[in-house]
Amino acid sequence: MNYDYDLVVIGLGPAGMAVSLMGSAMGLKVCAIEKQHVGGECMNVGCIPSKALLEAAKYRHAPSRFNLYGLGSGTTPEVNDVFAKIQNHLAFISEKKTMGMFNKVDLIYQQGAAEFEDARTVRVGDRKVTGKRIFIAVGTTPQILPVPGLQEIEPLTNETIFNLEQVPPRLIVLGGGAIACEMAQAFARLGSEVTMVQRSEHILSKGEPDAAALLEKALREEGVNLLTGRKGKKVEKEGEDVVLHTDKDDVVRGDKLLAASGRELNYERLGLEKAGVSRADSGAIEVNKYLQTSARHIYAVGDCNGYKLLTHSAMHQGMVALMNSMAPWPLKRAYRKYTVPYTVFTDPQISHVGLHEKELRERSIKYEVIENRYEDYGAAIAENIGRGFVRAYVSPAGGIYGASIVGEGSGEMINEWALAIQKKAKIYHIMMLQHSFPTMGFMTKRAGEQWMMNKMKSRRLQSLIGKWFRLLR
Repeated sequence: MNYDYDLVVIGLGPAGMAVSLMGSAMGLKVCAIEKQHVGGECMNVGCIPSKALLEAAKYRHAPSRFNLYGLGSGTTPEVNDVFAKIQNHLAFISEKKTMGMFNKVDLIYQQGAAEFEDARTVRVGDRKVTGKRIFIAVGTTPQILPVPGLQEIEPLTNETIFNLEQVPPRLIVLGGGAIACEMAQAFARLGSEVTMVQRSEHILSKGEPDAAALLEKALREEGVNLLTGRKGKKVEKEGEDVVLHTDKDDVVRGDKLLAASGRELNYERLGLEKAGVSRADSGAIEVNKYLQTSARHIYAVGDCNGYKLLTHSAMHQGMVALMNSMAPWPLKRAYRKYTVPYTVFTDPQISHVGLHEKELRERSIKYEVIENRYEDYGAAIAENIGRGFVRAYVSPAGGIYGASIVGEGSGEMINEWALAIQKKAKIYHIMMLQHSFPTMGFMTKRAGEQWMMNKMKSRRLQSLIGKWFRLLR
């Protein structure tokens, strides 16, 4: 059968971009379909604008540092200008940087949503295209919890919050995950009176409790009102106020409410049943270990398969799926074997890779904890960033199960631990790698040294070393 294209890609977020750009670079004929904006959520309403807002808020909070966004002491006009500046930067990135990358890709751009006609045909409006391999990379949308009245007030989400024209005097944040924590801190630093309402007893409840505790302390010190262990009972409007009632009888008033309580997987409009593509009960598209759907020539990459809702994971899956789509069986790669680090870009930053301590306990795995604290490291003290820790969970033989880093630069530092876990390196290998000093990354080497020093506390080992040393000429 002859096809219009070698590859048809539905969605141009991080996963779809990876497939499209790599495929076209290989000389394949690629058609990419995007109904909204190239770059997907990450570039337009997620990672990139949120980091820009956090950066602007950081420099207003600590104006002695270099001021990227020109914010001074925090007068209202200066603060509100940040939204327009972020939008200008996003437009520049999209028009001048991103779109030029697709000169070898046939784009069906902003012409409507894609829908399967059958297992080989995708329709957009009146246009139909066929592909030998089809990649679904459609992402997720913000979840709006079924709290009575919440839909009616049209809450902010990550898709709309960067379109604000001014900083709201009072902001309610419903949720306690990464997006909720980042936006709560950013808006508090930009001058909002922020209240966070979280169902769990702690924010970032799926991570390390000590990391969450450090961030909770920092948020409270910056004026964020944290209401944990509470569920929204109802939301209503009273005049210009948004009023949230909780199940613990709290009454929280704000000018705006940000719904940041997770992501929704809803692919009804794709017509997956026409292509023979199955979905899980969660709504996620089911894939095998090679990222193939139940229709083996169709792949689902990124958030839509529900594995890890992270930009870098989506990019990686796109790359792996494309390689699998052309590789014979012995050379196919199982996507879950690759480690996935993550970072929450608050202050302090929180990063993790591998197993959490709770998981190690649940699996009855024997481990030891190696920890170095920022406040004990001269460079951190000198730079006035002495808040945080590097913690590794290590087997008795030095195998690395997981690592958590809280503090300045953790998002850069965690990648070394991810590589070590993926390559099954021992903490001994980290110790023997020379690290540039005095960087924050040197604390990773110190963790290896700490592990070795702990081993040297063994009296039996000390005795053996002593006897050997005395035998030396």
